[in-house]
Amino acid sequence: MSLDTLKSGLIHWSAAGYFRVSRAVGQWFPSLLIVMAILGFWEGYVRAFDVQRWLLPAPSVIATTMGDRAGMLSEHALVTLEEVLIGFSLALFGGVVLASTIALSRTFERAIYPFVIASPTIPWLLVAPLLLIWFGPGLATKIIVVALIAFFPIVVTMVDGLRSIDPDLVSLLRTMGASRWQLFTKVQLPSSLPFLFSGIKVAVAVSVIGAVVGEWVGSSEGLGYLMVRSKAQFLTERVFASIVILAAMGFGLFLLVGLIERWSIPWWHGQRRARSSRQEL
Repeated sequence: MSLDTLKSGLIHWSAAGYFRVSRAVGQWFPSLLIVMAILGFWEGYVRAFDVQRWLLPAPSVIATTMGDRAGMLSEHALVTLEEVLIGFSLALFGGVVLASTIALSRTFERAIYPFVIASPTIPWLLVAPLLLIWFGPGLATKIIVVALIAFFPIVVTMVDGLRSIDPDLVSLLRTMGASRWQLFTKVQLPSSLPFLFSGIKVAVAVSVIGAVVGEWVGSSEGLGYLMVRSKAQFLTERVFASIVILAAMGFGLFLLVGLIERWSIPWWHGQRRARSSRQEL
């Protein structure tokens, strides 16, 4: 490789990297501006009206608490993250299996799918105490709550994706002698992946809520438990610090799923970029 070629490659890579960073900053700048405005107003309001810390702590107090209690907060956060990851993994596995079975069997769909549709109407905050009685205050109860809450969006979105196949393509493959299983693996499953990832993004976010609900009902560790204990002691700054960590956890998991999606189905994002370019023109 010649020196000129290397220089040209480095210049191209630097320009592309600068463009991506500039584009990301442009996309996130309005949201960051809104957050900074809210925090500034919050800080000014608390200081101007001398609001007590136990009633509404200032953002600076919450940040100081997160720094001073970083060890304690990280220990509880790791427990909550463990519950989220295990429960979400179970929901993902069970949701994919159930959605695939529904797509392959009309009889199974008519028998089971109505119960799946009705599951979001169940008040899990009221069901969680029953799970506590049945399974005890250990890790299992929190995992089950997370799995049950994350289960619905995965199943429904994947079923919609499995149904969103091109009928002309199906007819073509059937005339070529494709079996039902080949249609499923070659056509239905790939076409369902964008829908599935949309459901996964929703599920991984609500999984954090599920873990906190399970910890509220009965636990001796985790951010949900820390919030309940801190509220009883009027340590409101710890409650807000826990909320900030939970929000960051959900946001981080959402971004991680987005990265996995881009790696798993690059063709889908290529089509989206092409459609966006045509619309801009």
